[in-house]
Amino acid sequence: MSAENAHILVVDDDDRLRDLLKKYLSDNGFGVTAAEDTKAARAKMASVAFDLIVLDLMMPNETGLEFAASLRQSGSPVADVPILMLTAMAETDDRITGLEAGADDYLIKPFEPRELVLRINSILRRVPQEVDQMAPTEARLGEFVFDLEREELRHGDEMIGLTSAEARLLKILAEKPGAIFSREYLMKLVVPDGGERTVDVQVNRLRRKIEPDAKLPRYLQTVRGQGYILRPD
Repeated sequence: MSAENAHILVVDDDDRLRDLLKKYLSDNGFGVTAAEDTKAARAKMASVAFDLIVLDLMMPNETGLEFAASLRQSGSPVADVPILMLTAMAETDDRITGLEAGADDYLIKPFEPRELVLRINSILRRVPQEVDQMAPTEARLGEFVFDLEREELRHGDEMIGLTSAEARLLKILAEKPGAIFSREYLMKLVVPDGGERTVDVQVNRLRRKIEPDAKLPRYLQTVRGQGYILRPD
């Protein structure tokens, strides 16, 4: 697991810090989704698979500690998602409490953004390889099948021509079905010399090849204000 394909959920009630974390992590190659509290985080986790959670400790209503503990005890598919806890409390007992609640690591505010990235990469390297082995090898889009390894799109026995940018875009989305990718993130991986609108152009071209109705996409959908998501069969 690495920044190249990791999708991170940032949960923090501080609007300024949340926006800064989202921008900095996106600039460092991560896919990032942000939530203002644990209620919003749970809603996002219900439809998106995240590789790691950056979680603030002190939040109103449900704290980061309570949220982490409930995830670990849930027995659901998200129970084992790694958690990096952020806190302004530097006491040893506080750090131990966080780790006991289920956090994988602990970072004390204020912190250097570069250290945050290093800690995240360190956690992701420790994620069991079995997680990566569960990654999909193909995506079924109605009558179309996309082979992620070959980057080939087929309709029955017919090969559907894809440009290198279209194939790269479809592979990124298909590797994490149900995950939301921002235009900025996709731009860096698909069309680094272009702009955000270039990503939209590639999406529209791809839709014309895989969607029964490109104007009403069933598979490659837009999430308003966030980016794009692939929902295979």
